Amino acid sequence: MNIVLGILIPFIGTTLGAIIVYFFKNEINHKFEQFLLGFASGVMIAASVWSLLLPAIDLASNLGRLSFLPPAIGFLLGVFCLVFIHHLTDPYFQAKEGKEKKSFLLFLAVTLHNIPEGMAVGIVFAGFLAGNSTITLAGCFTLAIGIALQNIPEGAIISLPLKQLGFSKTKSFLYGVISGLVEPIGALITICLTKFISPLMPYLLAFAAGAMIYVVSEELIPDIHDKNKSILGIAGIAFGFTLMMILDVALG
Repeated sequence: MNIVLGILIPFIGTTLGAIIVYFFKNEINHKFEQFLLGFASGVMIAASVWSLLLPAIDLASNLGRLSFLPPAIGFLLGVFCLVFIHHLTDPYFQAKEGKEKKSFLLFLAVTLHNIPEGMAVGIVFAGFLAGNSTITLAGCFTLAIGIALQNIPEGAIISLPLKQLGFSKTKSFLYGVISGLVEPIGALITICLTKFISPLMPYLLAFAAGAMIYVVSEELIPDIHDKNKSILGIAGIAFGFTLMMILDVALG
């Protein structure tokens, strides 16, 4: 039961973030939308660095000075995979509103980011189950709770833009939930296949970082500046980045 609860905790965090959509009765205010786009950008940039790239470099530390290599390869693969998906889906989205394309890519990037996070939780619980003396149950739960707290703003940046696009609150909430559902699935698979997946973790973490940075640079930041030069978008980036940095560093 401890293992089941532990791998579900990050998913609960994403769900709590997605629930925020129910607190908005009407259309999201234009100025708040700008702040939200900036906030989403800041959250994703910070998560890419502290939650994904730095842990990827640490996991590849056995390579010495070449420890940057797996994260670099994974990061570039993540960027170009999103470029390919964007190119593949562009004919469909040409007939749709730009917001729909942005929401799709945002959903895809956050979902990809959640997969290696779930796998990270799975790896530590697998280590505990294997009797590794350096891994305690309390340490496993600390990691799971830390990821859950980081997932709260990520659940919100999925559901709120979908509500703004015209989706119902329930549908927007469900998309936010689905983006987090991959975490317990990834954790469970990792527990079963730890021996095979562990060597790939630096690549997987960096791949998710590349996907997130692509979405931020291609969709979110340009959309902030297309509307006007309001300081709200920049304030959102600063606040989102700072919040995620604090959560990542304070919670490990």
